[in-house]
Amino acid sequence: MLKRKLGKTGEKLTVVGFGGIVVKGLEQPIANGIVAKAAEEYGLNYFDVAPSYGNSEQVLGPALEPYRNKVFLACKTTERSAEGARRELEQSLINLRTDHFDLYQLHSVKTMEDVDQITGPGGALETFVKARQEGKTRFIGFSAHGEEAALELMKRFAFDTILFPLNYVIWHQGHFGPRALAAAQAQGMGILALKALAKRKWDEGEDHGWSKRWYAPVDTPEEAKLALRFTLSLPVTAAVSPGHADLLWWMCEAA
Repeated sequence: MLKRKLGKTGEKLTVVGFGGIVVKGLEQPIANGIVAKAAEEYGLNYFDVAPSYGNSEQVLGPALEPYRNKVFLACKTTERSAEGARRELEQSLINLRTDHFDLYQLHSVKTMEDVDQITGPGGALETFVKARQEGKTRFIGFSAHGEEAALELMKRFAFDTILFPLNYVIWHQGHFGPRALAAAQAQGMGILALKALAKRKWDEGEDHGWSKRWYAPVDTPEEAKLALRFTLSLPVTAAVSPGHADLLWWMCEAA
């Protein structure tokens, strides 16, 4: 699979990333098979996970262990305090059976209050900086779902990466993403994409078969190919898969 440079890090990642939520709730042998297929058949070298994805860390750890030295492993925390971030960092390292992450990220930054808490005294950023000094993470990044919050974070600290929703629907209909993307480019950050296969929000009470999706995804492999083509036409390194193996394979085939 094609690889692209990740900002100034010197790393090269496959253009499709493995979203750790894919293995949420799965039995270990099934998860092992999915990870093996991703790593061996498709050559994926970028894996992303978080404590908030149910038991994904506990399942991904054993499944990924045979490939750990060959992949770029990213993890996240929703904790906003230094103490909370430290607690989650250490537990995630245990769960994922590793002594370090390649990338540790602030997870789902949405508001200016989040930004102030993270960057203020006793904020999570203090733990991130110490963790890098300790060798427990190589790079520091964040994921965001609010453009204003993302822009402010980039003003306050020299992050290595940003993980941000980038797809054809919100880009063209909501005009959401161009400013954050431009700011990240200007700083030479590695740009990673979320929600590449998203089409719309679920209607209230809508019956659907995607139990681990917060939005309606594409319906066919052909749509997946078009959606991924748009996202990868932007100056991004990789797009992280949604939470179902079928959608991951669609992305791998499209790439």
